[in-house]
Amino acid sequence: MQPVVLLLDLAGVAVFAISGALAAGRKRMDLFGVVVLACVTALGGGTARDLTLGAYPVFWVADPRYVFVAVAGAIVTFVAVRRWRLPQGLLLLADAFGLALFTVIGAERALAHGASGPVAVIMAVVTGVVGGMLRDVLVREIPFICRSELYATASLCGAVVFVAFAQGPPPLGLAVAASFVVTLGLRLAAIRWGLSLPSWPQRRCEREALDPRHLRPADCRKETVRDE
Repeated sequence: MQPVVLLLDLAGVAVFAISGALAAGRKRMDLFGVVVLACVTALGGGTARDLTLGAYPVFWVADPRYVFVAVAGAIVTFVAVRRWRLPQGLLLLADAFGLALFTVIGAERALAHGASGPVAVIMAVVTGVVGGMLRDVLVREIPFICRSELYATASLCGAVVFVAFAQGPPPLGLAVAASFVVTLGLRLAAIRWGLSLPSWPQRRCEREALDPRHLRPADCRKETVRDE
């Protein structure tokens, strides 16, 4: 593995470990729970990627530095939160950076393993979103991937950019930079302006379900008949 790729991979592990530790802190977990959730968040996506590609042993078993970085990130975050007041949006920011870094790493690892372009794109998205999804499920939150703002789509676009650049004449550094900027830019824009893909339209009775005074139950049946 090239030194720049290893550095980005370790940085992604550290950033996602921070996001996992912050999520654990919101649920008032103790230090052990913080470390466990941070490691699941930081290592989950890459583990799913390596198992899917048949890359054994998985990356953190082959190189324990990944585990050390994840644990260190969790402990540093745990101590920092107890001593200082951290910015409120730090979890979203850390998750966005982790998503961008792991998208790049997922695509690079898949191509290095001999995967085709489409498979490398899928593995990039898996690497980017699975760790955060496991984190959110464990703390009983709706995963970012299931919310309205762009999340997996940002990873998908960044992965396509990386694969397109990596299979052409530009150097690897340009592919890394372009993919990182696209993924991070889309995710931050989605957080800032609420960007999202079109969603399935709702009937009026579903939109006003929280206020049943507007419609009678028969109205939903009438709208269903019209839809059919």
